[in-house]
Amino acid sequence: MFRRSAWVLMALAAILLAACAHAAYTNRSQLLLISEGQEMALGLQSAQEVLKKEKESHDPFLVERVQRVGWRIAAAANKPEYKWEFHVVQKDVVNAFCLPGGKVFVYSGILDLTTSNDELAAVMGHEIAHALLRHGGERMSMALMTQLGGEAASIALGSTVSPAASQVFNQAYGVGAQVGVLLPHSRAQESEADEVGMILAAKAGYDPAGALSLWGKMDAYAKSKGQNGPAWLSTHPTNAERIAAIKAKMGPIRARYFQRAELR
Repeated sequence: MFRRSAWVLMALAAILLAACAHAAYTNRSQLLLISEGQEMALGLQSAQEVLKKEKESHDPFLVERVQRVGWRIAAAANKPEYKWEFHVVQKDVVNAFCLPGGKVFVYSGILDLTTSNDELAAVMGHEIAHALLRHGGERMSMALMTQLGGEAASIALGSTVSPAASQVFNQAYGVGAQVGVLLPHSRAQESEADEVGMILAAKAGYDPAGALSLWGKMDAYAKSKGQNGPAWLSTHPTNAERIAAIKAKMGPIRARYFQRAELR
């Protein structure tokens, strides 16, 4: 049993060393156990499933607006290997997302809140930043490592504790890892996507101050729906934390990257 545990721990260490990467723009250390090509394939598969389930909008104004802002930000992202697509989903939901590989979905509900293109650029810049920073692959890698780490620790304990105690440990590890590792990591990704999203929007010619007005609206919307929950169980920063961070970073980003585009 000890040898098995040692081999598992050695394997984990080797994986960690081989999978180290750094995020674009922020240079944050990342763990990536899957290739970008695998991420893109998964993103394409998920996009096809979304298109089967959701109804696309054919409103020419909404579609043209999302396409125009999206392509400008995609150009700023400079990822020609991504097969960019921009879809408007006809649903009164305040949401948007970008799948690995550049498949972007914007719900009509959030378009009602983004009354300026600077605000829409904040939304789309944030979602495109998730793909650019490979946050999807990173979350998958974290989940894999969490599972493997729990199994390794369980093996190590197996020779010294009863099966009942080992089972309790496995359950506690699952809960502890979810709240203590995965969710805070998700919050870090959200904050990083806010920052890089403002950079992309600014490089595309949109005022990054749109992120500030956007999140003011989002905060008011969340409060009207009673959606503000405990911060320590959230996958996102609190709106107050988010707005404070945006205020702190907006000035330097604006000074370095922003030049108002002629075509809006």
